[in-house]
Amino acid sequence: QVQLVESGGGLVQAGESLTLSCAASGILLSDNVVNWFRQTPGNEREWVAGMGHGGHTNVADSVKARFTISGDNAKNTVYLQMDNLKPEDTAVYYCKVATWRDYWGQGTQVTVSS
Repeated sequence: QVQLVESGGGLVQAGESLTLSCAASGILLSDNVVNWFRQTPGNEREWVAGMGHGGHTNVADSVKARFTISGDNAKNTVYLQMDNLKPEDTAVYYCKVATWRDYWGQGTQVTVSS
Protein backbone atom coordinates (compact mmCIF):
# COMPACT_ATOMS: atom_id res chain seq x y z
CA GLN A 1 0.00 0.00 0.00
CA VAL A 2 1.40 3.33 -1.08
CA GLN A 3 1.39 6.11 1.46
CA LEU A 4 2.77 9.63 1.23
CA VAL A 5 3.11 11.76 4.34
CA GLU A 6 3.94 15.45 4.12
CA SER A 7 5.32 17.31 7.09
CA GLY A 8 7.20 20.46 7.96
CA GLY A 9 4.51 23.05 7.43
CA GLY A 10 3.72 25.72 9.94
CA LEU A 11 3.27 29.40 10.65
CA VAL A 12 6.23 31.61 9.81
CA GLN A 13 6.90 35.26 9.17
CA ALA A 14 7.72 36.68 5.78
CA GLY A 15 11.37 36.19 4.93
CA GLU A 16 11.75 33.00 6.94
CA SER A 17 12.33 29.49 5.62
CA LEU A 18 10.65 26.12 5.85
CA THR A 19 11.56 22.67 4.62
CA LEU A 20 8.71 20.38 3.71
CA SER A 21 9.16 16.63 3.63
CA CYS A 22 7.33 13.99 1.64
CA ALA A 23 8.04 10.58 3.12
CA ALA A 24 6.89 7.54 1.21
CA SER A 25 6.13 3.94 2.01
CA GLY A 26 5.14 1.21 -0.40
CA ILE A 27 6.88 2.90 -3.30
CA LEU A 28 10.40 4.04 -4.14
CA LEU A 29 10.38 7.76 -4.84
CA SER A 30 13.67 7.49 -6.71
CA ASP A 31 11.99 5.27 -9.32
CA ASN A 32 9.18 7.70 -9.96
CA VAL A 33 8.34 11.30 -10.71
CA VAL A 34 7.55 13.29 -7.58
CA ASN A 35 5.89 16.68 -7.68
CA TRP A 36 4.96 19.31 -5.14
CA PHE A 37 1.73 21.24 -5.55
CA ARG A 38 0.03 23.88 -3.48
CA GLN A 39 -3.55 24.93 -3.13
CA THR A 40 -5.40 27.87 -1.65
CA PRO A 41 -9.14 27.89 -0.89
CA GLY A 42 -11.26 28.16 -3.99
CA ASN A 43 -8.37 27.61 -6.36
CA GLU A 44 -6.98 24.66 -8.26
CA ARG A 45 -3.78 23.00 -7.19
CA GLU A 46 -0.75 24.78 -8.55
CA TRP A 47 2.37 22.88 -9.56
CA VAL A 48 5.43 24.08 -7.64
CA ALA A 49 8.32 21.72 -8.30
CA GLY A 50 9.16 18.26 -9.54
CA MET A 51 11.86 15.64 -9.44
CA GLY A 52 12.21 12.95 -12.05
CA HIS A 53 14.37 9.99 -12.83
CA GLY A 54 18.03 10.49 -12.19
CA GLY A 55 17.32 13.37 -9.87
CA HIS A 56 16.42 15.82 -12.60
CA THR A 57 14.53 18.72 -11.04
CA ASN A 58 12.34 21.54 -12.19
CA VAL A 59 10.81 24.41 -10.27
CA ALA A 60 8.01 26.79 -11.24
CA ASP A 61 9.29 30.12 -12.49
CA SER A 62 7.23 31.94 -9.88
CA VAL A 63 9.26 30.41 -7.03
CA LYS A 64 12.45 29.29 -8.76
CA ALA A 65 14.63 31.82 -7.01
CA ARG A 66 13.41 30.76 -3.58
CA PHE A 67 12.37 27.08 -3.65
CA THR A 68 14.52 23.99 -4.09
CA ILE A 69 13.45 20.38 -4.46
CA SER A 70 15.73 17.54 -3.43
CA GLY A 71 15.62 13.93 -2.38
CA ASP A 72 17.16 11.49 0.05
CA ASN A 73 17.00 7.99 -1.37
CA ALA A 74 18.08 6.40 1.89
CA LYS A 75 15.09 7.97 3.64
CA ASN A 76 12.79 7.58 0.63
CA THR A 77 11.88 11.21 1.11
CA VAL A 78 11.63 14.26 -1.11
CA TYR A 79 12.05 17.74 0.28
CA LEU A 80 10.92 21.20 -0.68
CA GLN A 81 13.18 23.88 0.72
CA MET A 82 11.39 27.20 0.77
CA ASP A 83 13.39 30.34 1.49
CA ASN A 84 12.41 33.97 1.80
CA LEU A 85 8.78 33.01 2.19
CA LYS A 86 6.11 35.50 1.24
CA PRO A 87 2.47 35.79 2.34
CA GLU A 88 1.40 34.66 -1.14
CA ASP A 89 3.12 31.33 -0.46
CA THR A 90 0.43 30.57 2.09
CA ALA A 91 -1.28 27.37 0.98
CA VAL A 92 -1.67 23.68 1.65
CA TYR A 93 1.26 21.90 0.08
CA TYR A 94 0.89 18.41 -1.35
CA CYS A 95 3.28 15.90 -2.82
CA LYS A 96 2.24 13.62 -5.62
CA VAL A 97 3.85 10.53 -7.08
CA ALA A 98 2.93 9.69 -10.65
CA THR A 99 2.97 6.02 -11.57
CA TRP A 100 0.27 4.17 -13.44
CA ARG A 101 -1.95 6.25 -11.18
CA ASP A 102 -1.36 9.32 -9.06
CA TYR A 103 -0.79 9.09 -5.34
CA TRP A 104 -1.27 12.16 -3.15
CA GLY A 105 -0.35 12.92 0.40
CA GLN A 106 -2.72 14.54 2.86
CA GLY A 107 -1.06 17.94 2.61
CA THR A 108 0.69 20.24 5.05
CA GLN A 109 -0.39 23.79 5.78
CA VAL A 110 2.06 26.63 5.27
CA THR A 111 1.04 30.03 6.55
CA VAL A 112 3.25 33.06 6.03
CA SER A 113 2.41 36.20 7.96
CA SER A 114 3.45 39.64 6.80
